[in-house]
Amino acid sequence: MGDKKADLAGPGISTYEEVEKILPNNYKALLAPLERMKALYEIKNYIEKNLCKALNLQMVQVPLIVDKDSGVNDYLDRDGSRTPVDFPCGLGLEKRIEAQVVQAATKWKRMALAQFGCKPGEGICTDMRAVRKDYFLDHDHSSYVDQWDWEKRITADQRNLELLKDVVKKIWKVIYGAGKHAEKHFPQLKGVYPDFPKKLKFIHAEELLRMYPDLPRKQRETAILQKYPAVFIIGIGWVLKDGYPHEMRAADYDDWVTPTKGKKGDTYHGLNGDILVWNPVTKRRHELTSMGIRVTKETLKQQLEITGQQDFLKLPYHQAILNDKIPLSIGGGIGQSRTYMYLLRTAHLGEVSVTIWPKKLKEICAKKNIKVLE
Repeated sequence: MGDKKADLAGPGISTYEEVEKILPNNYKALLAPLERMKALYEIKNYIEKNLCKALNLQMVQVPLIVDKDSGVNDYLDRDGSRTPVDFPCGLGLEKRIEAQVVQAATKWKRMALAQFGCKPGEGICTDMRAVRKDYFLDHDHSSYVDQWDWEKRITADQRNLELLKDVVKKIWKVIYGAGKHAEKHFPQLKGVYPDFPKKLKFIHAEELLRMYPDLPRKQRETAILQKYPAVFIIGIGWVLKDGYPHEMRAADYDDWVTPTKGKKGDTYHGLNGDILVWNPVTKRRHELTSMGIRVTKETLKQQLEITGQQDFLKLPYHQAILNDKIPLSIGGGIGQSRTYMYLLRTAHLGEVSVTIWPKKLKEICAKKNIKVLE
């Protein structure tokens, strides 16, 4: 059970000895670096165009920095272990603005729906950049984060699993289509690895636990991906029957407390989830996107009570929810570099994004013929 507890908070911490075992031997990139950039931008343009079309979204500008006291920044995990970069700004001000670099635009987007005057059924999509300084840096986690952070306004009667699943299917169709689009323009990508799965398997976190009751979260995900190479795990954040949530999730955006019914009439919880795929290059689980129907004022209070964070309720963002100043919505973040890595069949995030990596990791990559961009 100790392993289960250690596995709850996001990516967790590993060692570079473990990373060396994970990374593939005899690796050969399918595209040269410049050709890979051409393919990457083909995918980027395809996804932005088709995601907006499928979900009725408009691309908009998004902040890189936010006011520290606004409560808008994303804290990723409920335990507060992943803190943002803080700094004062505004030279010449009597009191400088206390600013933070965003970790994701999750909360800002919901407020932005009102700012942009979105009606039910309309939404926004962003080309978001962020910094997550408290990640262990390995082959698929970086301190530099790029996401298509999107949000769509909904009505109260749409807050159900049917809407969630419909949106997830549309997103997966776009990601699958982007992979086929890249293969069409860059035939070197075809035939080396198994084809992208056309369909997703939907499974609730409680069902997954029932299948693999003795395994911690990441091992459960790995096991199900052996059967189904693309899955959407529903209900992440609620405490499951073994006494642990599938993974800890922040309490103030996705709704993970609302009761739902399983196929056999069982009561489950949560209107959120993650898309995970099997990566045939790394031979590991690979998360692409996290998303969900957002909290109401009632479920916000309930979740903050569960996590012991009721003091958040005084912050402007949380007050806006309590006072019906921002609309009901569904939203999520699709990892850009994670998606490029999967669709372009690379072994490392550093082949599709430029950021900083530890010297030790770069040495391991060099030995395995993985050439990270710097």
